[in-house]
Amino acid sequence: MRKTPLSRIPQIDFDLRQLEIFRRVVELGSFSKAGEAVFLAQASVSERIATLENMVGVRLLDRLGRRVVPTRAGELLYKHALKLLDLKRAAVLEIQDFLGMKQGEIRMGGSTIPGEYILPKVIGRFVQKYPLISITLTVADSEEIENRVLSGEFELGIIGRKSDNTKLRSEELWEDQLTLVVPAKHRWAGRKEVSIQELAEEAFISRELGSGTLRSLEDHLQAAGLKGIDALRVVARLGTSTAVKEGVKAGVGVSIISTIALETELKVGIVKALKVKDLRMTRNFYLIRDKRRSLSPLCRAFIDFLLSAPREENPS
Repeated sequence: MRKTPLSRIPQIDFDLRQLEIFRRVVELGSFSKAGEAVFLAQASVSERIATLENMVGVRLLDRLGRRVVPTRAGELLYKHALKLLDLKRAAVLEIQDFLGMKQGEIRMGGSTIPGEYILPKVIGRFVQKYPLISITLTVADSEEIENRVLSGEFELGIIGRKSDNTKLRSEELWEDQLTLVVPAKHRWAGRKEVSIQELAEEAFISRELGSGTLRSLEDHLQAAGLKGIDALRVVARLGTSTAVKEGVKAGVGVSIISTIALETELKVGIVKALKVKDLRMTRNFYLIRDKRRSLSPLCRAFIDFLLSAPREENPS
């Protein structure tokens, strides 16, 4: 009896360059944006993805209008692509470290206050010590920084609250003082403090949802027996501390923000800072990183630098 040969199982294969391009398409949701990130034309990105899909033997991406999203198979490959690309980067960096070559790039995120007011100075001192290391800093709200650390886009982040996510390691860095800020001509400008009840009746400018400043304020208000930000008469929600300051100066309302962000305005007398009676107004900034990922030597060097920074770099 003649035996029928078994169907040949297609061989699945791919290389790291294809995975890097695929990863960028998934994260950016666009062939053109991915092309910009990896320095290729959009047509080349499409061609590389088509080749990858042929080699894997299944569709990896779906085109939903202008948005590109991974299929179930694409999600599976993306998960492993992150690990493989992290391993490649770690191998390169460890070899460079072994050879005494402190060079490369650190990608990190910072929430508004540390990202705009603290980290630029710290990074400046760090690159003086390690001139061959570059740091790419993205400033966004705390929630977005957490998500991008978890996705592997950032090696680390610095945010204005301790993360609740069990996949993230949070390490306390600096203490920050929050303060009530009012325009220089406001009726409270000559006072040193106001009551919580007075604050609740005043037009208030809030930070946007996802902000570490807002989260800290919510916690302090609830600890004082109030219903969080809902206890205040919020007239505007703004995306950055700079926007909040401009709103205060324009007379839109009062607000509670970091004293670090008010240094210049307080010196020239454009705004006034007050205390709120019986309201604790301190918080901490935290360094976060993904527990599931190995720390690169460059990132380790930067973290060590942060933790051993001179006192004048500490904003408290």
